[in-house]
Amino acid sequence: MADRIVVVDDDSGLPPDVRETVLTVGTFDGVHVGHQDVLRRLVARARASRRHSVLVTFDPHPLEIVRPETAPALLTLAEEKLEILAELGLDYMVVLPFTRTLAAYEAEDFVDLVLRERYRVAELLIGYDHGFGRNRAGDVETLMRLGGERGFAVEVVHPVDAGGERPVSSSLIRTAVAAGQLDVATRGLGRAYSVSGRVIHGEQRGRALGYPTLNVAIPSPRKLLPPEGVYAVRVQTPDGPFGGMLNLGPRPTFDDPRPSLEAHLFDAQGDWYGAQVRLDFVARLRDVQRFDGPASLRRQLAEDERRARGALTTSPVAGNVQYSAVS
Repeated sequence: MADRIVVVDDDSGLPPDVRETVLTVGTFDGVHVGHQDVLRRLVARARASRRHSVLVTFDPHPLEIVRPETAPALLTLAEEKLEILAELGLDYMVVLPFTRTLAAYEAEDFVDLVLRERYRVAELLIGYDHGFGRNRAGDVETLMRLGGERGFAVEVVHPVDAGGERPVSSSLIRTAVAAGQLDVATRGLGRAYSVSGRVIHGEQRGRALGYPTLNVAIPSPRKLLPPEGVYAVRVQTPDGPFGGMLNLGPRPTFDDPRPSLEAHLFDAQGDWYGAQVRLDFVARLRDVQRFDGPASLRRQLAEDERRARGALTTSPVAGNVQYSAVS
C-alpha cells in the first residue's frame, strides 16, 4: 500500500470523484503509536464503508504561527513524516498551510469550510485530547455536537500506553529524545528515532584511521537531534540497511568544533555521495571526547565498534514494540 498515498496541497484539493471521506486532522508530529492507532482505524473504517481515507495535517507546526517562542523542535520533518505515513495505507494526505488566517477560524468555521466543504468528511476520527479553532476553543465535545447537527459521524480514539505512566504523546517523546532516552522514544514511536539527510563529502579522517565514514548533512534546524555523543545506529541506504556507529557533534581530537553526523557502516562498501539516507538511533555509547592523538582515537573506535555491534544484536525490532489502547 506504500505507493497509494497521494499528497494534496490546499490549492489543488481532492479529486472530484472523491465524494465522501473518512478523515482525521492534526499535526501528527512523530507519527507515534497513538497516531498509528488512529490511522489504522481510519483506513479500516474507510475500506469498510467504501470511502477514501484522508489525513489533514499542517505545515508549519501551528505553534510556529500562534506562539513561535514555544514552538517545539520537530520529531519528523515533512519528508520523514511522509515516509512513515506511506506505510499505513492512507489514500490521501492533505498538507494544509497553517497561517494566521487559518488560526483565526472559529471552530464551527473550520469544520464547515475546511473539513466539510473542502475535504467532504462523512466520518471523523479524532484523538481524545484534540483542540482546534481559534484559541483551540473547539474540542471533542464540540465535534460531537457539530457532527450530530451537520450529519457526519465522530469517533473519539482513546490514548495509547506504551508501558509508561503517561499516555504516549509527541511532547513526551521529544523530552525523551532530548535527554538521550532512546528506549523511551522507541517505545513511544514503535520504531527507532531517526534522522534523514543527504550524504556529503567529509575530511577523509575516518578513512585514514581505518574507519571510513559516511557524512550526512545536518538537517533543518527545526529537527530535534539527540544529545551529542557516539551512538550505535542502523543506516538505511539505497543499497539496504547496515549497522554502524555514529558521531553526533564536534570532533575535538582534530580541533574541529563544527557539528557533524558522521557514521561508520559495518561490513559495507558503497559510494552514496548525494544520496538520501536515514540514521536510526539504537543506543548511546558514550560522550564525545578529546583523545591525545590518532592512535588513542583508533583504540577507542575499536571499542566503540565492539559495543555498537553488541547493541545492534540485542536491540528490539521496532515492529515488535508492544503498546495498547488506554480506556
